[in-house]
Amino acid sequence: MDASNYRRVPLGVVAPRDAEDVAAALAVCRAHAVPVVARGGGTSIAGQATGTGVVLDFTRHMNRVLALDPEARTAVVQPGAVLDRLQEAAAPHGLRFGPDPSTHSRCTLGGMIGNNSCGSHSVAWGTTADNVRELSVVGAAGDTRRLGRDWQGAPDGLRALVESELALLRTGFPDLPRRISGYALDALLPERGADVARAFCGSEGTWGLLTEAVVRLVEAPRARALAVLAYPDESAAADAAAGLLRYGPLTVEGMAADLVPADAGLPRGGAWLFVETGGGTPAEARARADTIVRAADTGDALVVTDPAGQRALWRLREDASGTATRMPYAGDGSPPGAGRGLGKEAWPGWEDCAVPPARLGAYLRDFRALLAAHGLHGTPYGHFGDGCVHVRIDFDLISAAGVTRFRRFSEDAANLVVSHGGSLSGEHGDGQARAELLPAMYGAEMVRLFERAKDLWDPRGLLNPGMLVRPHRLDQNLRFAVLPKRPVDVEFGYPADGGDFSAAVRRCVGVAKCRTASVPGGAEVMCPSFRATGEEAHSTRGRARLLHEMLAGEIVTDGWRSTEVRDALDLCLSCKGCRSDCPVGVDMATYKAEFLHHHYAGRRRPAAHYALGRLPFWLAAVTRTRSARLVNSLASLRPLAAAAKRLAGVAPGREIPRLAPETFSRWWSARFRDRARACERERRRGGPGTPDGQGTPGGPGGERRGGGRPVDELFPGFGRTTVLLWPDTFTEHLEPAVGRAAVRVLEAAGLAVLLPPRTVWRHGPVGDGVTRGPLRLGTLLPRRRHRVCCGLTYVSTGQLDRARAVLRRTLDLVEPYLAMDGLPVVVLEPSCAAALRTDLPDLLPGDPRAARLAAAVVTFAEALERHAPGWTPPRLDRPAAGQTHCHQHAVLGDAAERRLRDAAGLTGTLAGGCCGLAGNFGFERGHEEVSRACAEEQLLPAVRAADDSAVILADGFSCRTQLAQLSGRRGRHLAEVLAEALENGPRDDGSAPTA
Repeated sequence: MDASNYRRVPLGVVAPRDAEDVAAALAVCRAHAVPVVARGGGTSIAGQATGTGVVLDFTRHMNRVLALDPEARTAVVQPGAVLDRLQEAAAPHGLRFGPDPSTHSRCTLGGMIGNNSCGSHSVAWGTTADNVRELSVVGAAGDTRRLGRDWQGAPDGLRALVESELALLRTGFPDLPRRISGYALDALLPERGADVARAFCGSEGTWGLLTEAVVRLVEAPRARALAVLAYPDESAAADAAAGLLRYGPLTVEGMAADLVPADAGLPRGGAWLFVETGGGTPAEARARADTIVRAADTGDALVVTDPAGQRALWRLREDASGTATRMPYAGDGSPPGAGRGLGKEAWPGWEDCAVPPARLGAYLRDFRALLAAHGLHGTPYGHFGDGCVHVRIDFDLISAAGVTRFRRFSEDAANLVVSHGGSLSGEHGDGQARAELLPAMYGAEMVRLFERAKDLWDPRGLLNPGMLVRPHRLDQNLRFAVLPKRPVDVEFGYPADGGDFSAAVRRCVGVAKCRTASVPGGAEVMCPSFRATGEEAHSTRGRARLLHEMLAGEIVTDGWRSTEVRDALDLCLSCKGCRSDCPVGVDMATYKAEFLHHHYAGRRRPAAHYALGRLPFWLAAVTRTRSARLVNSLASLRPLAAAAKRLAGVAPGREIPRLAPETFSRWWSARFRDRARACERERRRGGPGTPDGQGTPGGPGGERRGGGRPVDELFPGFGRTTVLLWPDTFTEHLEPAVGRAAVRVLEAAGLAVLLPPRTVWRHGPVGDGVTRGPLRLGTLLPRRRHRVCCGLTYVSTGQLDRARAVLRRTLDLVEPYLAMDGLPVVVLEPSCAAALRTDLPDLLPGDPRAARLAAAVVTFAEALERHAPGWTPPRLDRPAAGQTHCHQHAVLGDAAERRLRDAAGLTGTLAGGCCGLAGNFGFERGHEEVSRACAEEQLLPAVRAADDSAVILADGFSCRTQLAQLSGRRGRHLAEVLAEALENGPRDDGSAPTA
């Protein structure tokens, strides 16, 4: 599969290392009459990167920028080179490659040439064909050709064919900037230089196999500004777009409100034009943007000059191809945006037609009417300055009736585009999705000419057959046809997909954002295992496609027992990065847990699942027997440690973390009793004391602040906002200093801190985490004690039955607190907080307590910001380095943490990505190399670059452990840093405290 609606099973995949490999593979295929398909990043939307023969994957080895000549402004690239790598090589010289599709971080130059891709800057720098100088190709007969102007590299007979059809070629092509459909035979006209290389662009691998390209580079503006112009709807925005071209913008992009979050900060409107301008200085770029704002017919506008602000807005546009795949709908037939129901599936298929820019507004109005006539919905967006429109439509591509409607709509839409003088494809090529409709655009005579040209290049029809000429039908080979028609029995609720695991897997539409080789600006996480291995099977997309095949049952035939799927998921770190970074919200961590649950049902699991997956159980046993010091002593003996690691399935190079002699809860209980006794003594003496020795704020009734519950309701006389501090497994048993620090800071901020109980309350909440309640009948009977647990380790290893039991027990323990509306539950470990926010309600969707607890969870920084808004943290005024936890990024968000760091004077930006340890992942045997590679991507370089005065921040236990074991530097939770600063206080000279 690629990013289209189509699926074909190839005979095999070849990753050639050079042009000789390409020729050799082609020779074998030619001898056996096997088709050959060239593939780059697999982001094609029309199906042309799929095939039933041999697929040549150019991304593995033939992926380099071979040369760059700043003087000539040219570069030599291999077909598998990713566009962003070329842009990085050209940037130091003030140059860039002009075309830039939204998939620039993973699309390849070979794919761009094959499809004649364009991107958002085509109004300034044209299409890929406009920026190609020469091409080296291997022809169908195995001959090597160098394509260029004046018939250079043309096959025998091509010149004669063109010269015999000059009249048709001069009149048969519509005149518009984004005419991508069909073969560009008009590039061979004598008045256009008979440019064979330009004609080859857009041939979709049906004329030859590209092995090298010489491309033109353009001068990049030194500064840019982005004008955001608001309009009532996309048709009004489209009407205005063509009039802005006279001002020489770099881009004129259009988006409607359906694809834009409400908090995006855009001017008020129903649709927007993003108009980018460039200049030699920021002032010049801004002046050009202001000129466009004055000229635009708009009610509201915004000019953004900050590069970070511009990147944030461009990300909205670049993610639209995925965002549009899950359209919000009310579920009652109302259009997108009308409600907040489940995300309705929408698909490519009529993805990127183009009309003359001046006709775009009229076309969109007619297009909306056509959608309504067929009972379909879609949200147009795209390159309005070039008249090119992208749209995902809620086709039913599963039922026979839905597929029939898909065909009828496509035929009617083709006629509509032609009536406006347009092209069926304005960027992504025809492939299988539109090639069948080319007669509507060009007529039968031109299509026959296309077929004759194809036969000159590829007489035996082995190069990507079924594309462009003699095409497969547009409703053949649909990738959903093989999926089961009934929902699969699963453990998670999948609320965003109606409880249907097949629908969850269908989320992956193949836009391949998970295949990026680097994280832009460190702002994202997905997909660390792909970046470490470079293997498609270890990308989010690759795993989703294997799950697709597992459900289909044609290639992967053993279902949940599949070893192929297991091996691909084995290197998934469960970082949850795809949950936020994937434009369609693929949640591979959940899918992995689901698969592991079924895969090992009734079977022996890997040793690490018992040792690490049941870590809370083992640590609780150590606590009950008070044997932490003994365990630490035994673990320090190398032979015993090695044997234990081998038995537990732990990587031999990993150190076993030391257990805390005193758990966090034991420290808390002793401290709580001491302070409660002191409070009672003070009360009996008639003083105003509270357990911490401070007066009761707000008088006898206490004061409610930040939405919390006054602790008076639990302990008369406390009178302060209460928070429930969650003793997660890692804080409880391994690093209780983090919990002690959090208590110190929370109380300094004026909050009363309680811990969850260890037994189910029979007589109402007590709140100290230990006490059973008043002495009554049955109180003295033995009762088993438990601890709250988020179930994270059970979930990550797919032990979902155990996870569900642990979570139900947890809900029983905290149920009285859940009845207290607004009581925040502070979770210090980001992975545990994420599990409570997401896994808990998904595993127990029928238990209303699960949703209440998930809603109550807050991070340490969120608790301070929301429930102690008047508190000012101590100033440290020091640089900070480290990493934002991947689960924090994906599920919780780190805005509150950033604001707290700023308030404390901790400067600098934390690294993104994943630390690579990822809970049990990095400890498991066989994962150590990938774990280290993930850490070396961002975390370790950021820490090494930090000077000795920097505070190393890592809120996750895994992150701190990875740092300690791979860098020797100690990372600390933000709570520890603030608590130490509070203990030290301001220096005598008035300077900031140390931490």
